[in-house]
Amino acid sequence: MVHIEDLRAAFVARLKKALEAKEIPQWGAGARLAKMANVTPKAASKWMNGESIPGAAKMLALANALDVKVEWLQHGSGPGPGESAKENQQPSPAAQTIPSPQSLMPCDFTDDLEGQYTFIDQYDARAAAGTGFDNVHVVLRNTLAFKTEWLRAKGVKAKNLKVIYAHGDSMWPTINHHDVLLVDESRIEPSDGQIFVMGNLEGSIVKRLIASSDGGWIISSDNPDKAKYPNRELSDEEINEHRILGRVIWRGGDL
Repeated sequence: MVHIEDLRAAFVARLKKALEAKEIPQWGAGARLAKMANVTPKAASKWMNGESIPGAAKMLALANALDVKVEWLQHGSGPGPGESAKENQQPSPAAQTIPSPQSLMPCDFTDDLEGQYTFIDQYDARAAAGTGFDNVHVVLRNTLAFKTEWLRAKGVKAKNLKVIYAHGDSMWPTINHHDVLLVDESRIEPSDGQIFVMGNLEGSIVKRLIASSDGGWIISSDNPDKAKYPNRELSDEEINEHRILGRVIWRGGDL
């Protein structure tokens, strides 16, 4: 997962730093960039405003014209203008926004990242990795960007996906408090060993379902403290009391 706004903001910060190092004022910089990369002033203006990121060929042209390494301008990797390799051993805050470029950015950029990324609605809703969380009001906060190719490989459709947050530590170490959860709302059939967001009288919970030997289901917490988070065994009929809201297909958070 990656915030598209963070990708763009980090690139703009590096671009402005490179312009400053070349003593090119920001006023009129768009026209200068347009000539460097042989694009329209409108396209260059979008780069400066963080509305898009140059493709591979344009990125290389800009890097050559600004006398910076293309990997630095593109990813924040290596020394920037006026920096030595030693000084750059600790990445800048802007570079830290983006994990390893190989994991996020394809070798062949397109000028419009929306074609490579799918934006999933991010909701101010929480599923309790504990006893239950009552989401009285659910508000759309923003979107998170996922690589379209990755979603396709997972066999999921964007229209069925939502991003919510975990609350509590009952699913630790798999899911931590405040982790981001990507939920597929089309997957509502119980499946052995999978993690689901479920709704019951206590609110929304996130738990692992385990098929029991008698044909029923075990609602299980991954936290090994079973005194605090005991398993709950249900018959195949009783599982219907817990409405499955969707299956968790990805989590994101601190290591």
